Amino acid sequence: ARFCEARVWAGFNQVSSGMDKYADYAKGHDLKNRMPLWVKPDRKLTVRDVIGMMRDYYQGTELDMTKDVGAGPYQSIVRWRPMTWKVDGETYFHERAISTQQTGFSFVAQSRGWLPDPVGGILWFSVDDTYSTVYVPMYCGITQVPETYAVGNGSMMEFSDNSAFWVFNQVSNLAYTRYKDMIADIQKVQSALEGKFISYTDVVDKAAVELYQKDPAKAREFLTDYSVNQGNSTVMRWKELYRYLFTRYLDGNVKVKDGNNQNPKVKFPGYDESYYRMIIEKTGDKFKYQGGSH
Repeated sequence: ARFCEARVWAGFNQVSSGMDKYADYAKGHDLKNRMPLWVKPDRKLTVRDVIGMMRDYYQGTELDMTKDVGAGPYQSIVRWRPMTWKVDGETYFHERAISTQQTGFSFVAQSRGWLPDPVGGILWFSVDDTYSTVYVPMYCGITQVPETYAVGNGSMMEFSDNSAFWVFNQVSNLAYTRYKDMIADIQKVQSALEGKFISYTDVVDKAAVELYQKDPAKAREFLTDYSVNQGNSTVMRWKELYRYLFTRYLDGNVKVKDGNNQNPKVKFPGYDESYYRMIIEKTGDKFKYQGGSH
């Protein structure tokens, strides 16, 4: 239950009240109190709501992955595999959330039956870790995919700096080194892009339907151009983001532009107090400062 049903419980918990009574089941403690196979959401869900479900790491619950020792000094939601390990003959495990670094691709399918088929279906498609990715609208009527998302552009053992998979992995894997700080910068760009796509949807739908009524092939061409352009431009924006993050957080410091000066202001944020306390608990006075210059 902890590895599979807990993820389902987390998704249900975001959209349906009353899931607290199944928390023990999700944790594997009370398997007799089985949760339902499905729930009715408390409200009609939007695309943004469902994307939010894909980004669940048990936040807001006692299983929140940023709150246990495995989160490290930067409140990471990542736990490296294997999922289980043994100490002194006892088996332990990492949480397995919906959002995971090992995601190859994910999508949210949006079906609007009142629109012509090529227009009515959208796959909000993404690659890599759901928490730090961008969901890009791919209309089901498109006749080709963006070059940056195409099969054959790189592989699992062949890096391509023009491949969405590899570019998004560059950003996410860099962020894992200083998560709580970098994820905030990532989410600003993520939110701007997804917000733009969502706000454009009605306009794109309307234009595509008008074209479809005159020439279905032209409508498909229009939708293909739109989805291809959004996909490719998103990857280009993510490459810019990688360069920004790499420069800003180089060597564990945080650099801030200082007006027109060539050199930036440099901050040394250090760790949270809780992490420093953990060091003291483990080492006692080993690192206690005794005075003198430093």
